[in-house]
Amino acid sequence: MGNCFQTRSKVDNCRSSQATSGASKLPKRESFSASSSVIKADSGKSVPGSRFAAKTESDILSSPHLKAFTFTELKNATRNFCLDNLIGEGGFGYVYKGWMVEQTLVAARPGYGMVVAVKKLKPEGFQGHKEWLSEVNYLGQLHHPNLVKLIGYCLEEENRLLVYEYLSKGSLENHLFRRGARPLSWALRIRVAIDTARGLSFLHDSEQPVIYRDFKASNILLDSEFNAKLSDFGLAKAGPVGDNSHVSTQVMGTQGYAAPEYIATGRLTARCDVYSFGVVLLELLSGLRAVDRTKIGVEENLVDWAKPYLSDRRRLFRIMDAKLQGQYPQRAAYTVALLALQCVSEAKVRPRMADVLSALEQLPTLSSPRGVPASPHSEAQAVASLIPKSPLRKSYPTSPANMPHRGSSLPVEMKSSSHVKSPQERQSFEMKSAHNVKSSKELQLFEMKSPSLVKSPQEELLSEMRTPRHVKSLPSGKKSLHHL
Repeated sequence: MGNCFQTRSKVDNCRSSQATSGASKLPKRESFSASSSVIKADSGKSVPGSRFAAKTESDILSSPHLKAFTFTELKNATRNFCLDNLIGEGGFGYVYKGWMVEQTLVAARPGYGMVVAVKKLKPEGFQGHKEWLSEVNYLGQLHHPNLVKLIGYCLEEENRLLVYEYLSKGSLENHLFRRGARPLSWALRIRVAIDTARGLSFLHDSEQPVIYRDFKASNILLDSEFNAKLSDFGLAKAGPVGDNSHVSTQVMGTQGYAAPEYIATGRLTARCDVYSFGVVLLELLSGLRAVDRTKIGVEENLVDWAKPYLSDRRRLFRIMDAKLQGQYPQRAAYTVALLALQCVSEAKVRPRMADVLSALEQLPTLSSPRGVPASPHSEAQAVASLIPKSPLRKSYPTSPANMPHRGSSLPVEMKSSSHVKSPQERQSFEMKSAHNVKSSKELQLFEMKSPSLVKSPQEELLSEMRTPRHVKSLPSGKKSLHHL
């Protein structure tokens, strides 16, 4: 099914669209009847035993957790969908910033009350009624800190709108790939990975499993404190239950993130989300897109290009994001790289999201406040504090491990270049030294004569008194003892 993807891009709900992303979606699906719709698997067979499937549209829209807004209410909240409040645009439609009174959810003046994000679907847009209804279905029942909160919806004639909590930092895609964006520190990248892993684990391990099916950087939104949340549940699918190992569906997703076995067979499992998560891990490590049409050959696909480096600790730096400027713990980066490699491997050897989350949570955390990128010095100090100290530092204060570095331990005469003799000087020195060396016979005669040359203290005193040449000169006006 190599032709299942077309080149029409689905853009993130942030204003900047990247022509080089290469992320493409399937062709537009037929619109779904709004009268008595039933959420079914794409194959046409409903999933038995799932609370998310085989529900009528009226059941979905009657969720007690959601408010049904009128179109007029949302016009007032967004100032008649003013262009000044436009914060995102994509194939599905437009996203506007709006204000509401938090207690009553009625429209408020701009700058007052609670800020919300209002997504207005295009009638001819990429996302049809079926996807709109699917999002209402899942987000109306699923609640988790790492899933975006759906406040309500609007369905009037051809108008289909969704009202979400407002996440001020936008999408992960913008932070990683947009030109001029402030680079995310290593600590924040790991936090995003942990938050999104928690969201996926919650979906997979729910009483009725849910497969997200569209995990990518543009669907990860960040709040003011850089908490990451999953958004856009239009392609979410109820997972297999009972003895079923998979759900057979029409292939949908984003090129570069969709698992190869799913593209080839249409069999959807939770491990397809694991593959997509591994791709996003590689984006966090490298700062590169999953698919980049501007590249040539193997570099066009991030997974194919990065795989040879992921298990090689010495070559891993080749794929690391240059915007990190080397400010990351190498051991932790290698662990994340191995984890990403497992996620993008064959389906049968991929880990569960719960295992991926556990591995990420065991990574050393760097002491930088959430939402504030860590400075290079603070991150370096945090990494250094994780290195175990030698026991010699406490038990033996004079241990070399505790001694300050005082320079080279070489002898002084070896440090100075002025003391180094040339070969000619060294040869001359050796020739002169040879004349001063006495033979064994000369040494023996010298030792035999030496005792006779040694004088007693009395003899030395008499010798000094008798020998005038040993008498030191006296100052003028004084006579020596010899003349008295």
